Amino acid sequence: MSPELALWSAHGLARTWAVVVALALCSCAVLAQATSPGSELAETPAAPPPAFEVKRLIPFDVSVGSALKWGIDPQTISIAADGTVRYVVVAQSSGGVVNAMYEAIRCATEEFKTFARYNKDSGWTVAADPQWSIMRTAANSRHAYTLARQGVCTVAAAASSVVDIVQSLKQPEAVR
Repeated sequence: MSPELALWSAHGLARTWAVVVALALCSCAVLAQATSPGSELAETPAAPPPAFEVKRLIPFDVSVGSALKWGIDPQTISIAADGTVRYVVVAQSSGGVVNAMYEAIRCATEEFKTFARYNKDSGWTVAADPQWSIMRTAANSRHAYTLARQGVCTVAAAASSVVDIVQSLKQPEAVR
């Protein structure tokens, strides 16, 4: 290789690494700003709770020996412009009682929020002031954390499409 070509290759490689490092630093700065205490991400307003069907549920295990059967209706899953994933999740008791929640997961901050709850007798009850809760520490978040790990999230971002989420949920053994 000629000295000129070697110099050009080395210079090109250095520029490529400089761009990679700059992009990484920018990404870290944006993520740090978005997840720092007191900062709020611009949230896309939630639509009213979507209709769901128990017969369409994709089952998932929340904990070994749980008396509840959990499932998510794939036709209710959406990815909002702000990166949150919204869905209807259903918990069924062994006696056949069905409770559903219309929720969202924000993968970037590992949070979830419940917008509404469904009860067969009263229908949907919309939460007055839903708040984001950390999935790892909230008492009622085990199902959301499980969904996030089984395909709703890929590291700190929402999966690239609803199709990808559904495919991952149908194949939980392929969890990353």
